[in-house]
Amino acid sequence: MKCAVVGAGAWGTALANVLAANGHAVSLWAREPDVVEAINDGRENRRFLPGICLEDAIRATGEMLEALGDAELVTYVAPSHALRDVVARGAAAVRPDAVLVVASKGIERESLAIMSDVVGVTLPHHAVVALSGPSFAVEVARGQPTAVVAASANEDAAGVVQRALSSDVFRVYTHDDVIGVELGGALKNVMAVATGIAEGVGLGFNSRAALITRGLAEMTRLGTALGASQATFAGLAGLGDLVLTCTGALSRNRALGIEIGKGSTMEQALEGKDTVAEGVLNTISARALAEREGVDMPIVLAVHRILFEAQPPRLAISELMSRELRAEQD
Repeated sequence: MKCAVVGAGAWGTALANVLAANGHAVSLWAREPDVVEAINDGRENRRFLPGICLEDAIRATGEMLEALGDAELVTYVAPSHALRDVVARGAAAVRPDAVLVVASKGIERESLAIMSDVVGVTLPHHAVVALSGPSFAVEVARGQPTAVVAASANEDAAGVVQRALSSDVFRVYTHDDVIGVELGGALKNVMAVATGIAEGVGLGFNSRAALITRGLAEMTRLGTALGASQATFAGLAGLGDLVLTCTGALSRNRALGIEIGKGSTMEQALEGKDTVAEGVLNTISARALAEREGVDMPIVLAVHRILFEAQPPRLAISELMSRELRAEQD
């Protein structure tokens, strides 16, 4: 197929490489001129995915309409806060029969919409597939075995994405619970910030295990309130992605939390970074969504107080531990 990938960060570049390795022609849109030049001239995205030799079938461009062209499969990998504008910029060039993939993870701050809904509203009458799961971009680009989920209400579209991306090192499962898959991908970033903060203040493995487990309970609680299946959160896009992001050394959200736990302000922790730690923005959205739905999410609230209300991390952890005693199961 002719494919377009919109967004040339680490994850977008890695997905473009997977598609190209599978024999597809790929146009990769990048906002940064140096990224376009480096990919086309040197077969490397030195800014966001250094050290990876990219497939010859990838052609980078800074022109959105050129990238979209006649693409049969369009994959959006813009940061969650920019996705709506990015999709709208190229809407006129998207083929009427194109299948749209959303690989961005997040909850839009203003509307509290999941990413597939943002794309679906901006480009109606298209099949939209959400791609999520435990997948560090650099490991995907290095060909390390990875499994993810393609979720859509349109079974045929999910199958198209599954076949386009699957290989002997990249396995794609289909799913019909779009809400659950997307919320898992968004909320795990908040929990990764939380586990990083706990690590930064010097807490150990017991604390990390507690945060991951109770974080999963919060994710599931909000997801089921919004109509997701509880079982989805035990799968790749829930527990799988949560464990990876909360424990992996490559996790930007965990790394951000560690710096804050050690005493940095959020501004200091974010300074000079090209890549986005989605957990920061998702903390705001998750808190607002939980309040709207009347769902109790104490870990999300604690992270929000630390990031945006200047609460000392140790005090926030103490408050979590001193909450009213209760049964484990809701």
